Amino acid sequence: MRRKDDEKQKNIKEAVIKLILKEGFHGASISKIAKEAGVSPATVYIYYENKEVMLQDIYLEYSEDIFDYILSKLNNNMNGQQVIEIIVKEYFIYIKEHGEVFHFVDQFANCPALSNQCLTKRGIDNLNNFLDEMKERKVFKNLQNDNLRAILFYPVKSIAINSCIEENEKFELLKELIRIVQDALLI
Repeated sequence: MRRKDDEKQKNIKEAVIKLILKEGFHGASISKIAKEAGVSPATVYIYYENKEVMLQDIYLEYSEDIFDYILSKLNNNMNGQQVIEIIVKEYFIYIKEHGEVFHFVDQFANCPALSNQCLTKRGIDNLNNFLDEMKERKVFKNLQNDNLRAILFYPVKSIAINSCIEENEKFELLKELIRIVQDALLI
């Protein structure tokens, strides 16, 4: 059995993201992915059982990375205003600095046939634990975590991906958004 090579796997992941964004889930065949990654189609199967498993594994890895990135910026000593400011700013920064990965994760998450197969979501569980802790400490209002995540993340995404807004205007919108979210969520 051939051994796995981290560089080849990295190239495969990058090829998957590039092709999915360019051609969609159905247009990105194993042979196209292999060609883009500079490996043989047989090499792809060393790392992944099939295309569906490959997409799910890559989605899970990168969606976990998003939550890990944001949570790594937070600590229990922060007050509620700081927490919201950090979440909003760092999520925006992540989207801007990891655009292709973000768009892949976003596209995958909006495809129920694929994302529903992903049973383990450590990142979202960690975020939910953090939100629960903020509610227990009486920092955040006692709202359902789905609503908290929607209020914290979707407006940021909307600003970050809007190509009709100038970058300097996006920063002004983020400042205002931080105040709006603080007013909405903090006790």
